[in-house]
Amino acid sequence: MGKLIAVVGASGAGKTSLVHALTNTGNFAVAYEQHAERPFQTLFKGDPLYALANQLDYLLYRTEQEKELRASAKIGLVDGGLDLDFHGFTRLFHARGLLSDPEFDLCRRFYELTRQFLSLPDLIIHLIASEEIIRQRLAWRERINIASVEDTALFNSFLDEWLGTISPSKLLQLDVSEESPGYEKSLQVILAQVDHRSLSNVLSNG
Repeated sequence: MGKLIAVVGASGAGKTSLVHALTNTGNFAVAYEQHAERPFQTLFKGDPLYALANQLDYLLYRTEQEKELRASAKIGLVDGGLDLDFHGFTRLFHARGLLSDPEFDLCRRFYELTRQFLSLPDLIIHLIASEEIIRQRLAWRERINIASVEDTALFNSFLDEWLGTISPSKLLQLDVSEESPGYEKSLQVILAQVDHRSLSNVLSNG
């Protein structure tokens, strides 16, 4: 089974930009969030009745991505991922009343069963950015945003709760509030950690 890295963080933290930068090194097989391509995302933005369909679609889609990336000869790199979609977005939408208790429980059951068959990522990169940076980035975006700046604190509380259960050997936290557009500093740190945490054998064979 191949190695997998997940880049997690609040909307606007810079996950996709970092994943693009890492992908340009040529060492990774990559999977993105695919906002516009998901069948219920636009519908959910306009009508909260599509919240459950959207979340189940994303949880299933992320499961499919992980399975495909684990089969790659390169290290798999996922923008967000299954755990972020459940512990971050699904919990946020439940807290905001967009998912009922039974709907949330359905998502939880799917997520927990899936994690029994799929191992956690080998490395989780947690991106942290200031609220002002997140506000700016969300304002510049042209993609669909379900979560808003006002959701950031609550979203981060759910994410931190989950990350608190993760072994430090699997977690790398980076404050990217002052990072350059090319993520040069973060790239150096991440590639060094990939080597240090015994993922280098996949890099050398990829």
